[in-house]
Amino acid sequence: MSEPPQDATRPMPVVDTEKQPGTEKHPGTDQHRPPADGQPALSPDAHGSGRFWSARRVPAAIVALLTLGGAGLLLYDIVAVRTGHPAMYWRRELARQLAERHLDDIPVLAGAAFVTALGLWLILLAITPGLRNLLPMLRPRYDVRAALTRDAAAQVLRDRAVEVSGVREARVRMRRRRADVRVISHFRDPAEVRGDLDAALARAVTDLGMVRRPKLSVRLRGPGKKG
Repeated sequence: MSEPPQDATRPMPVVDTEKQPGTEKHPGTDQHRPPADGQPALSPDAHGSGRFWSARRVPAAIVALLTLGGAGLLLYDIVAVRTGHPAMYWRRELARQLAERHLDDIPVLAGAAFVTALGLWLILLAITPGLRNLLPMLRPRYDVRAALTRDAAAQVLRDRAVEVSGVREARVRMRRRRADVRVISHFRDPAEVRGDLDAALARAVTDLGMVRRPKLSVRLRGPGKKG
């Protein structure tokens, strides 16, 4: 979704789980029409959008350039040797070092550790989706996928919190599985504010329509003493 509005709170698009899955709202009207053939609707309660995968363009480009450069340099040196020219200094020196050094030497162990760490990092990039800032939402149809940014979700929860009577200030930190809400109250009984706040935030989490609803961690405190 786009970035949260700056000046005012606008209603966020919410998946309505009470609608029949066999209907689709026509854009610009209040009427509903059946979905097109070959595109069966999907109940939001049954399936959700999976994690969005990052293209990893920067790591892939770096690995590709390094691989291409190393392969080109090695191929050039092999061709030069085949045509009667001496091998490059770096290849002769590397062969000498590999022949003379033992496997328990510190430079050999350091090089092996670096290569191992680099390989594990590349494997981690390959098997993890990335884009941790995007929170997947429920999908009403097979061909629809949506996600909320953490900042947008935090902004919605904050706006709902400050709408509660007795809340003077609210701060929200959105994580993948938890939302940390810090609230400062005034003029009302803290117990009443806490009850209304919990109910409002629970409705807000439901209205966000996320696949994995975050757990709420709410901390309420009164205003500090003046003077």
